[in-house]
Amino acid sequence: MATESVTDLREKLYKSNNRPKEFTKKSNNKHKGYFNRGVPRSKYDDYNTEEREEELQKVKSGIQQQKLFSADDCSEIEKKIDKVVKLSDIGLYKEHTVDRAPLRNKYFFGEGYTYGSQLTKRGPGSERLYSKGDVDEIPKWIHRLVITPLYKANVIPEGFVNSAVINDYKPGGCIVSHIDPPHIFERPIVSVSFFSESALSFGCKFSFKPIRVSKPVLTLPMARGCVTLLSGYAADHITHCVRPEDIVSRRAVIILRRVRDDAPRLEPLLEVVSPSRKRVIMTVDSDSDSCQGEKNLSDSSSDDNIKPVKVNSKVICLSEDLNHKDGRSYTTCSPKSVKR
Repeated sequence: MATESVTDLREKLYKSNNRPKEFTKKSNNKHKGYFNRGVPRSKYDDYNTEEREEELQKVKSGIQQQKLFSADDCSEIEKKIDKVVKLSDIGLYKEHTVDRAPLRNKYFFGEGYTYGSQLTKRGPGSERLYSKGDVDEIPKWIHRLVITPLYKANVIPEGFVNSAVINDYKPGGCIVSHIDPPHIFERPIVSVSFFSESALSFGCKFSFKPIRVSKPVLTLPMARGCVTLLSGYAADHITHCVRPEDIVSRRAVIILRRVRDDAPRLEPLLEVVSPSRKRVIMTVDSDSDSCQGEKNLSDSSSDDNIKPVKVNSKVICLSEDLNHKDGRSYTTCSPKSVKR
């Protein structure tokens, strides 16, 4: 997805707060209060001074930070991140490795999961890991340049990391308030920042059209080369986000986590492909190699060139002639009805 033409969100924030008075007055007559909503309020805005200070100390209790990577270390890692972007642009990664959004791209390695608009059912606890093999393995350079130094510095135990994500932000990019799903990931959540300074904010509420963010309980500086660990209250009981105003130049973060052994996962599905464009929907019998309701397709004389391909959608079969010589037929559907 090309993002060159996307307006910087900081520019939207500025424009929304600097509209001509005549325009604002006219707009308020038509859509009363829409452009005059102001910054959204979070539940923390109703806390008194003592309650807010208590909340702040709880958040701080779950945060650890240290500057571990030198400028030279960062430069070497940043070159590797640039290479990841180039490999993605020429389509050399698996489908679910890359998640593109305006002003922010994510690259999943080791493990990937469904979240946000990808969920068919919304809400905490609905996230699911993709099937094994649906994203690319963690690159060797992440192990060598990032994970191993963390292990040697006793930041994480050896063998802890099995999931690595690179978030690459353009100026004005953001990630809305969220909690890393505890049924997917163990704690701590480890992140390392690159390219520029930024900040992680806790306890914010977002509103949109235009995008605005409430006052944070805590804004945590994230320096280039800085390692941040979230656990306890900071990871599980308050949301964190990256605000548009805190990304003033390109910034990348590598997030290192451990997927739980009992984390729920999407079922692996099989796509059977032949040279034609007609499609047949089939369900996979988990107790055998056949498809439910039909015999094993390997009997068919027209199946010699059919190759199984693992995908993350329904199981489909592309067949030139759906009425095989042995008299069997399969239920058909149009390509438009098949979600991939």
